Amino acid sequence: MVSLICTLQSHRDDVNCCAFSGSLLATCSADKSVCVYSSRDFSELPFSPLTGHGYGVHCCCFSACGQYLASCSTDATTVVWSMDTGEIEAILEHPGRSPVRVCAFSPDSSYLVSGGSDGTIALWDFTSRTLRRTGAVTDTSIVACSFTPCGQLIVTGSTYGDLRLWDLDMNHLHAEKNAHDLGVSCCQFAPQIMKGTDGCVQFQLASCGQDSLLKIWMVSLLSAAGIKMQLAHTLTGQSAPVLSCAYSADGQMLVSGSVDKTVTVYQAKEGILLYTLNQHDRYVTACAFSPTAPLIATGSMDKSVNIWKVEDGSSAQGKSFPDEAASVSSSEGRKSCGHSRLMVSEWSEEDVLAWLREEGLEAVIDVFKSNNIDGEELLSLTKETLGSELHIESLGLRSKVMKKIEDLKMAPVSNGTPDEYLCPITREIMKDPVIAADGYSYEREAIESWISTKSRTSPMTNLPLQTTLLTPNRTLKMAIFRWTTCQ
Repeated sequence: MVSLICTLQSHRDDVNCCAFSGSLLATCSADKSVCVYSSRDFSELPFSPLTGHGYGVHCCCFSACGQYLASCSTDATTVVWSMDTGEIEAILEHPGRSPVRVCAFSPDSSYLVSGGSDGTIALWDFTSRTLRRTGAVTDTSIVACSFTPCGQLIVTGSTYGDLRLWDLDMNHLHAEKNAHDLGVSCCQFAPQIMKGTDGCVQFQLASCGQDSLLKIWMVSLLSAAGIKMQLAHTLTGQSAPVLSCAYSADGQMLVSGSVDKTVTVYQAKEGILLYTLNQHDRYVTACAFSPTAPLIATGSMDKSVNIWKVEDGSSAQGKSFPDEAASVSSSEGRKSCGHSRLMVSEWSEEDVLAWLREEGLEAVIDVFKSNNIDGEELLSLTKETLGSELHIESLGLRSKVMKKIEDLKMAPVSNGTPDEYLCPITREIMKDPVIAADGYSYEREAIESWISTKSRTSPMTNLPLQTTLLTPNRTLKMAIFRWTTCQ
């Protein structure tokens, strides 16, 4: 039995990745932020959200001990965060300044690997935070990577559809071409090292892709013949591209998320479908197992993260759990207060206090009450005035309050904004849309900044732009104007 125990709704845009440590859960989003929660009660940590990236965050992962979190972004960096303070420990700039799509720690955290949209792979010495080696696959983007449980090999997956194995010197050892037609979206090694019938070392690898398939491979290290990669199972439990997959800590279960909005859980050894979960409203882009508890986190383009509890027993093999069968989410059952029907600027002091309670900001209620903060004053607050005028000393608490205020200001954007009105780079409503040589429309300031720092490549295709000429998209600008004035 699998039950939904909690829904987290901190992000304002697509959730791109989920990652557990022994005691924490991290999620990252196209809204440029990384949120960090306690995996005990899923309360957001005081220093969350982490906001050091300039563009959307594609992937995040914890070091082995959970002391550090790495996150990578379209801004061409992988940022290392301290999980003690939430402060930035290091900023690793990807070779060639390419957008970074994926990152992963080695099992002992000696190394960190990152993959770029230009097909480059960077292997970092994590202790010294220095670049150790680079590799590359031409004419593709690296969108998936994972270390073997021994930490000596790396697998990468690309939009071209290949799975490739590398050693720590970035020597290319094996290519499984066309592993997934139309492209790989995710891959992960099971945590266990196995031994084959002939005594060779083996690893189990899961991969998924745009072909709507989840595949399980056996990777064997042969003393004389090098590496052998053999397909063990092809899983067809989902009806659309499979975007993410992850093994449980014991390697016994495998979870995947799909464009068909479902989450599937398999028995990994035989590839048997155990559960199909239906709770997300849009594509399921991310999934992860907790290493210390029977929990699964799934993230979606519906901007939410669901937390599922896996109960003992497999008598429900192959069972589908529709919405009504899952436990009530944390966001359900919230009472709709009178202030929700008003513009924020029209809120009374009591409306503001009710909102603080809803958002779990009880720690500042007395401060707001004594300062008679109404809706108009709420919208004018800044991180600086929270400290200097309201005397809220905790930087983490000030950051949390400001994020909630920004959510309020962004509410019209997050409720049904047509995707074509959002800049692909900033994910914000465009004010001055222009058409670039790749045929896509962008906010002028964003694409001009991109071109000046990204070697004239397209943010959407990663192919060279034939010209940097930008053409005003007046039709789109008028459509956005009409839409915004009607809201």
